[in-house]
Amino acid sequence: MKKEDCIFFFNEDHSYSLKQRGDTRLWLKKIAAKEAYKILELNYIFCSDEYLLQINTDYLQHDFYTDIITFDNSEEKGKLEGDIFISIDRVKENARTEQTRFRDELHRVMAHGLLHLCGYKDKTPAQQKIMRQKENAALLSRKF
Repeated sequence: MKKEDCIFFFNEDHSYSLKQRGDTRLWLKKIAAKEAYKILELNYIFCSDEYLLQINTDYLQHDFYTDIITFDNSEEKGKLEGDIFISIDRVKENARTEQTRFRDELHRVMAHGLLHLCGYKDKTPAQQKIMRQKENAALLSRKF
């Protein structure tokens, strides 16, 4: 693995394989740079609903399904380190519900986790509006 390959993709309890990994890494780095951050190490872990439910219950004491959980491991201001768990099952369901392509929904969720690491929240309606604007801008910035 090259030094600049600081974004990694893993599977836990799911067989999903991300396509266009190199393009995806560049895109994620550009999102971070636009927010004035550098990615030191970012791990995307693709998993099942049940796997993410267990993490949600064990670490956040939430007993419900979710599409993403982000753990911020950053130690330096302006430098991102984290683990982003994504339920492929939820992303597929969200894509069906929102009538969008799976790939677009997956990229939205991937950007969402990165934006959380950049400090964006989504608890209030005002925060959610900003997060959606940032996600949409990220999706529009893709060149692949």
